[in-house]
Amino acid sequence: FHQLGYLWARRARTGHWVFPPTDSCRWFWDEVERTERAWQPISISAATDPAYILPTGGTTASPKAVTLSHQNMVANAWQQYERTERTFGTEKMLAVLPFFHSYGISATMMSGAMMGASLVMHHRFNTRQVIRLIERHRPSVVHAVPAMLVAMNERLRSHPADLSMIKWVISGGAPLEESIAREFESHSGAVIVEGFGLSEASPVTHVGDLFGEPRYGTIGLPLPETQCRIVDAETGQTEVPNGEVGELVVRGPQVMLGYWKDARSTRQAIRDGWLYTGDLAIRDADGFYQIVGRKKDLVITSGFNVYPTEVEAVLREADGVQDAAVIGVPDARRGE
Repeated sequence: FHQLGYLWARRARTGHWVFPPTDSCRWFWDEVERTERAWQPISISAATDPAYILPTGGTTASPKAVTLSHQNMVANAWQQYERTERTFGTEKMLAVLPFFHSYGISATMMSGAMMGASLVMHHRFNTRQVIRLIERHRPSVVHAVPAMLVAMNERLRSHPADLSMIKWVISGGAPLEESIAREFESHSGAVIVEGFGLSEASPVTHVGDLFGEPRYGTIGLPLPETQCRIVDAETGQTEVPNGEVGELVVRGPQVMLGYWKDARSTRQAIRDGWLYTGDLAIRDADGFYQIVGRKKDLVITSGFNVYPTEVEAVLREADGVQDAAVIGVPDARRGE
């Protein structure tokens, strides 16, 4: 209680929490000055030294560890900041995505710092608590996954709340159904866009247009300094025309150093500087991208390519169907 009283008194005078030095709480630099050991600066290469190593299923089903450099992570934060047209120091950002995940650490923690945004942090997503946080602290930017928007929509139908301060909602991690986006838009008035990425790209590569008309069902446009191609899914070589399905490959400063101590998997994923995502996508005439499935999830039946996400979208339109998942089953006559 003495500690809490001290902290509260210091906060009242200075506006900041200040922790007093005690036997169990000491200042780092005081300890450095007390030591007799000679401290030497460590030389770090921002471009080549690992900053963050995280496990992922990655571009294949087998678990691997993605190795991101300091440059990878800072570059991706800058790229996302550029997409906001540099609204520095003016935004508040809801930060409930876990920071141990690449989406949370990049899109909220690091991009929030790059934007000079205030972070409204909560340790996990709880529908009622998060809606109360939004009403109380009034964030203008919300990073979310579709399941969060679904849960808030369900709550808001019977318990309306003032969410009019939200300017942008960026959804990622899974496909966002248009009906979910439109309903949350009706509750908040926010611009809702999808983004896309993968851990191997720090992770964000695409974000919807925050200043234009929403294009539901697309992942938007590549971030600044990000090159994208749609290539033949079988050969990985020939670029396919707009409107045709192929594998999405990307190149940019956010692409990982490689998989930790796994040169073979790294060579398979990164070829001539291009990261092969394993995602099947389409690019339209305006340069907007749409993810239609994963290469490993593609169902080939009687010689025809069937993309599970398209079938799932149709099934979800049926009355009484909340969600659906489609997989291929081996068949002697049709292949699958």
